[in-house]
Formats: sequence, C-alpha cells, structure tokens
Amino acid sequence: MSSISLAKANKIIKSALAKAAELNLKPLGVCVYDDGGNLKAFQLQDGASIGRFAIAGGKARGALATGTGSRWLNNQATDRPHFLAGVNSVIEGGVVPVPGGVIARDKKGMIVAAVGISGDMSDKDEACAVAGIEACGLVADIG
Repeated sequence: MSSISLAKANKIIKSALAKAAELNLKPLGVCVYDDGGNLKAFQLQDGASIGRFAIAGGKARGALATGTGSRWLNNQATDRPHFLAGVNSVIEGGVVPVPGGVIARDKKGMIVAAVGISGDMSDKDEACAVAGIEACGLVADIG
C-alpha cells in the first residue's frame, strides 16, 4: 500500500470543509488516517459539539478495518451484528458503523487513507468526505 502525505491530508480536510460550507452544514470534525491506521490530520470547526473527534475517528477506523467505506458497516449492523461486534471489539478506539467513513484509493485501487467526518447527518458527512477525497484526485469508496 501507499500512504497519504500531510499536504494531501490537509487538502482533503480543506476541501471537505468547503463542501460543508456550500451545503450549510453544522460544524464538523474531520480526520484523515493513513493506510496504516495512523492519524495524519484532524480539524474541528468552531462550534462543533462534543465527541466529533471520537465519532469521526471511529468511522475512519471502521473503514480501514474492513477495507471499504463505513456505509458497508452500517449494513452489517443489521445483517451481521455478530461480525460488527467482533470488529468493534478488536479495533483500538472502536468503530462507528454509519456513513461518513470513506476510503481513499489511488488510481490503481490501493488504499492510501481513510477519512472520517462527524457533525451533521451521516449522509452529509459522507458527501463532504467524498468531495475532499476527489479534490485530491483520489477515488472515494463509500462502501
């Protein structure tokens, strides 16, 4: 796997927050993890409610743990709750199985990062993550 640079991680955040402004969303927390699960960058908008970092991180960690966006994990909560419970128990910090955790892939399909966003409705969080990823020329995998 390749990994994301700090410059690209920051561009993802900047672009995601620009999309949030365009959509007039509530204040967000945005985190970018590299392909190895290390936090690369995080920003919290002024006025964001408590827990945004933990929730955004849980979305991104869940995506990295399964190699697909957290929308897929959301479906597993209904279809295979035992699987989701198992994943949650082994991933340090836990996972949050709702949309808003998006895998960033390079043009070859390799995972380079995961973006987690929290603060508004999950579908809107996800749309901002996709916008940030695509602004860097990467491919978004929502699951």
